[in-house]
Amino acid sequence: MRIVVVGASGNAGTALLRRLRQERDVELVGVARRLSGPEAGEPYDAVRWHSCDVGAPGAAQRLAAIFAGADAVVHLAWQIQPTHDQRVLHRTNVGGSRAVVDAVLAAKVPALVYASSVGTYAPGPKEHPVSERWPATGVPGSSYSRDKAEVEALLDRAEREHPELRVVRLRPGLNFQRDAGTEITRYFLGPLAPVRLLRHGRIPLVPTHRRLRMQAVHTDDVADAYARAVLGDARGAFNVAADPVLTPELVARHFHGWTVPVAAPLLRGAAALTWRARLQPIDAGWVELALEVPLMSSERAEAELGWRPRVDALTALRDLFAGMAHGGHTGSPPMSADRDLPGRPAGLLKSRPAGHGNPY
Repeated sequence: MRIVVVGASGNAGTALLRRLRQERDVELVGVARRLSGPEAGEPYDAVRWHSCDVGAPGAAQRLAAIFAGADAVVHLAWQIQPTHDQRVLHRTNVGGSRAVVDAVLAAKVPALVYASSVGTYAPGPKEHPVSERWPATGVPGSSYSRDKAEVEALLDRAEREHPELRVVRLRPGLNFQRDAGTEITRYFLGPLAPVRLLRHGRIPLVPTHRRLRMQAVHTDDVADAYARAVLGDARGAFNVAADPVLTPELVARHFHGWTVPVAAPLLRGAAALTWRARLQPIDAGWVELALEVPLMSSERAEAELGWRPRVDALTALRDLFAGMAHGGHTGSPPMSADRDLPGRPAGLLKSRPAGHGNPY
């Protein structure tokens, strides 16, 4: 079986390569803008690599040639930074996804598995989980969410016009693993975050709000869901999340901190102010997303994919924090520990502030 993974060198892609290496008679093809070198090692060394910027002009034609003869394409490519250049993000995330879909259709690939997100959902409840029938129209205040919803609408059209194409959309919660510690710190916290405090298993202060209730899942468990979707015959959308729900109170209790109640306008304002001042890399839309996305039920994934998380959400968070504290990384460009990249302290010395430039 020939499987092409677009965005194979990132957080989810790395875990998926590890998972698919366990399968017999699987040929793995990886697509990334920047290729991993021979020194990157596992799991990148058993993959046939192709370089392609999915958002660039002509990407659909380039991808169609790569996809020729594939049994399935897994589309994981998504750009988080630079948040100070939304046109670049939209070009890669929406334009690049359109190129992937066009290439899948041109190459007559029978199956497309897409990395959607809890972020594709419209604002919803935090008291009880919702199914995949909840509207996937996004949170208006979040550009990430709007882009995810736009891609879902693109897939809706592809399914209507090409019923022969099997489309699967996985909508996971936050993806955590130790190896992504450096990457996630660069993308979401920036060079000034005191992540070394996590070496002592402590978060001194945890802001709390009644709607700061989020779901997470270990990236290896997400990878297992992708593999099951690729190797099976399922169609449609699947929520993927582990228990327990991560609340500020739970995080503070397990990481020896104090909760500090903060009003939503103050959370948004603090994010906006520090982002504009280039002190950290995420805009207020990410706060809006955290406050508004619903909790999800994973019952459909359990019933139809046979998927169950092996790692609980709190353990996944501990794994990530260990990676942040100790510089967890891999040899791929997105997961790199390169000290000069935007979002790292040495990057500031080279005029590469967080939220600017290409962090990959």
